[in-house]
Amino acid sequence: MSHFGERLGRKSMLILTLVSMGVATMLIGLLPTYKSIGIAAPILLVVCRLIQGIAVGGEWGGAVLMAIEHAPPNKRGFYGSIVQIGFPLGMALGTASFFALAYLSDEQFMSWGWRIPFLASAVLVVIGTFIRLHIEETPDFQRDLREGKIERFPVLETIRRHPKDLLIGLGARITEISWIYVITIFGLSYAVTNLGLPRSLVLGAIALGAVGELITIPLFGALSDRVGRRPIYLLGCLAAIGLSFPIFWAIETRDPLMVTLAFVIGMSVGHGIMYGVQASFLSEMFPSSLRYSGSSLGYQLAAPIGGGLVPVAAAAIVGGTHGATWPVSLLMIAIALVTIVAVLYAKETAPRVARGRGLTDRSPRPDDEVLSSELAQPAVPRGS
Repeated sequence: MSHFGERLGRKSMLILTLVSMGVATMLIGLLPTYKSIGIAAPILLVVCRLIQGIAVGGEWGGAVLMAIEHAPPNKRGFYGSIVQIGFPLGMALGTASFFALAYLSDEQFMSWGWRIPFLASAVLVVIGTFIRLHIEETPDFQRDLREGKIERFPVLETIRRHPKDLLIGLGARITEISWIYVITIFGLSYAVTNLGLPRSLVLGAIALGAVGELITIPLFGALSDRVGRRPIYLLGCLAAIGLSFPIFWAIETRDPLMVTLAFVIGMSVGHGIMYGVQASFLSEMFPSSLRYSGSSLGYQLAAPIGGGLVPVAAAAIVGGTHGATWPVSLLMIAIALVTIVAVLYAKETAPRVARGRGLTDRSPRPDDEVLSSELAQPAVPRGS
């Protein structure tokens, strides 16, 4: 997706990823059961999930660049954070759909009720496609097209010319993705299975945490425009470290208020601070001709590690220590230290702050059209 996003434009990839995601999601809601077609049913389900995975792999980079590259130079942090709101908003909508279906009997839910959210997603696909068909291609891509800076093999060029920035991007994201998945996936399982808490209580707490992120994500994204990306990201790492033990202590009290606060604070603070600045921070590390590839590679390579392996490791740790969560807290602290090192090695990418122009100077310079052009290696014209 990054390859074609660099060569054909951000807009075309956004339309492709949305339609792919939407069709695969709706097809899940229409799948025959195992009783009807046997082993073909789970095979088709896995195929749909793979299509969803491919779509989301290219979705984030295109959506972020569409916002960042259209944004005023001194508001890229805020504009990028608006894209990030999609994650907690989607989580809140998903949880709300679960509560809406809770009124069905088990027989109704297993028979047809579970299909409703998948089929209802068609509404979002129609709205999203309409919006994306009517937006303009970004100025940065149009400029690269005019100047002949379209790379022939952008992904390979990114790996060759920006290996350090790719590692920094991966290291920067590893704590954020690990933190949110440990809280929402492992935390849900631990609270319900190990502690016997009602699933509805934990899901409600996660939904409230997602609502809290609707505030903290744009707040810290906007703040990064004033004080820089690195300080905000480091603040998020320190928040994650400080909350690593208290989050589980609060859940283990089994008190509904404390459990709810644990999820709300853990998500809105421990995750929201880093996630709010992440879009602008990662994308500004790379020149426009390699930005789709660079930001997407760092962002997506961290996902299977932090989002896939870390929650599984956390569950294995708790199982091997007879329910003790302190090793999981230490694991999260160790991962946060990796992110701190990565951010310390990164350059400040907020244009105004990086150039030392002062926090009160909000007027864009003519060369602000190119994101981080003074900070990143310039693209080499290679023809289309």
